Amino acid sequence: MKWAVIKRKLGRVDRALDKAIDAAEIPGAVVFARMPREGEQLEHVSERGFAVVRPERLPMRRETVFDIASLTKVVATTPALLRLVEGGAIALDDPVARVLPTFGERDKGEITFRHLLTHSAGLKPWRAFHEALREKERKTGERLVQTPAGRDWVVDRVLRSARVHEVGEAAVYGDLDFIVLGAAIEEIAAQPLDAFCAAEVFEPLGLTDTRFERLPEDGSPLHLPEERRRRIAATENCPWRGRILWGEVHDPNASAMGGVAGHAGLFSTADDLMRFARAWLDAWHGRGDAFAPGLVREFSRRQGLPEGSDWALGWDTPSAGASSSGRHFGESSVGHLGFTGTSLWIDLECEAVVVMLTNRVHLVEKRSRFGLRPVVHDLVLEAFLAG
Repeated sequence: MKWAVIKRKLGRVDRALDKAIDAAEIPGAVVFARMPREGEQLEHVSERGFAVVRPERLPMRRETVFDIASLTKVVATTPALLRLVEGGAIALDDPVARVLPTFGERDKGEITFRHLLTHSAGLKPWRAFHEALREKERKTGERLVQTPAGRDWVVDRVLRSARVHEVGEAAVYGDLDFIVLGAAIEEIAAQPLDAFCAAEVFEPLGLTDTRFERLPEDGSPLHLPEERRRRIAATENCPWRGRILWGEVHDPNASAMGGVAGHAGLFSTADDLMRFARAWLDAWHGRGDAFAPGLVREFSRRQGLPEGSDWALGWDTPSAGASSSGRHFGESSVGHLGFTGTSLWIDLECEAVVVMLTNRVHLVEKRSRFGLRPVVHDLVLEAFLAG
């Protein structure tokens, strides 16, 4: 291997991030990438820009904690469900209504856990439940946002909702599928989602900085210990909540539900996400016992629901043509994105992993289509494969 060539090419990753920061596309970023090659472990870490711009300026660090948004779906909810399947509590093709009878209403009785994991259940992708809760508060005078009662109201609305297309007819990415999955996990496990994920996923894998941040039930902002808060990347100056979000979940529906939901709410670091990815990789290759290898292979396989869909179970896979994974992740790859500017991509064959964490919604001067992900992924893999 020509280490000098690899190192020089990896410098292009830093320059791409700096260019995006200078263009006000992101305040900052942490990129952590690894790939084995010729008996060595290639590794690259970039720390660029700022984790917080206001109310003070704090530099981005490798140990910065990010609101990982929809990465919650694959780092918390998906492996939690895998644990339940592994333990025999459910099967992937069981009807969800067996666990949550209300979900069977309005012709949804045939929807299975596999349908929800592949976004092919026919549910509406998203609804503004946070606004509906606020409106209900105004009408009734009852405190609902961030309360258990509000969370139960949102879940009940989702469970009783109608399909917008036939089951298995289309794969339409959305949050409602995973709100249902989060509720099902809680029902089966007989404990809150955050507690089950901590005990069955985060703690066994040694993910020391990965957790949900529960919000105060009185609707006030979250007050974290100062040491913890200063490690967290801030997100949006939220018009709905009237403040810069720093340490509390960005997703408004997850916020209205108290900070813990199946679709969003998780906070993590680059090192923890790399540790999670390595555990998934080891299981896929039959190494270690963090996850059941057969189930990891099934969860990583494109399910064909419907035919031609790119979705595995919980995970996305590289799409033909333009993909956020870039041009070099192979067909046997899985990944996912988070709205706040986060992503995780794993090439299961060559064992390349790229964790990319940004705070793109934090006080940027403009909103772009955020085409930085494929650029960074291409630059990383081109460097790792150089020489």
